[in-house]
Amino acid sequence: MSERFYFRQLLAGRDFAVGDPVATQMVNFVYALGDREAGEAVLVDPAYRPGELVELVAADGMRVTGVLATHYHPDHVGGDLMGSTIAGIAELLEVTDVPVHVQKSEVEWVTRVTGVGADAMRGHQSGDRVDVGQLEITLIHTPGHTPGSQCLLVDGRLLSGDTLFLEGCGRTDLPGSDPEEMYRTLSQRLNDVSGDTVLFPGHFYAAEPSAPMADVRQSNYVLAPTTAEQWLAMFA
Repeated sequence: MSERFYFRQLLAGRDFAVGDPVATQMVNFVYALGDREAGEAVLVDPAYRPGELVELVAADGMRVTGVLATHYHPDHVGGDLMGSTIAGIAELLEVTDVPVHVQKSEVEWVTRVTGVGADAMRGHQSGDRVDVGQLEITLIHTPGHTPGSQCLLVDGRLLSGDTLFLEGCGRTDLPGSDPEEMYRTLSQRLNDVSGDTVLFPGHFYAAEPSAPMADVRQSNYVLAPTTAEQWLAMFA
């Protein structure tokens, strides 16, 4: 599949939404991935200027056929962020009518934040697969940052949203966050991801935009604790 795999890591404020001060400050990554032969692609967390993202994908000869949301926060799916209105999936659906794939327990949260009805969404369980042409995307439920956070495993890459960064992890002091679930996610739910899988996070918070999981496990301080008690004492 690798030869057919279409993949772009797009930085808000640099690759699109240029001149948007919120996008520049938040340094979100949006991802486009799909099957080149089928000409189909999905957008992961298309916030800020979704119309531009559709145009970027179209310029590559691809057609957006769906959206995958890692979690409900406005800088990933659109909505109000501390008084700033961010365009997201609601505006994207005005451009192209496609399904929005979210973790089942996140549907209510995404609806509340974006105003997009539940009928536009596809709620998934952990382990479900989303197919784009011949491309297979496996969904991993990774609660902690939000109840329905999910990571995407595809063609040797892990798209982690705000669950795990190259340095650190998503906050656990926000509405819907759960420090104990975050520990279980980091120590158990992502434990089977191979070391040569490349981590692609939801924000550009490190010197590099991606890194192999083996390197992240060696260097990321949030993965150092070996017990829940140690982790909660340090990060809860």
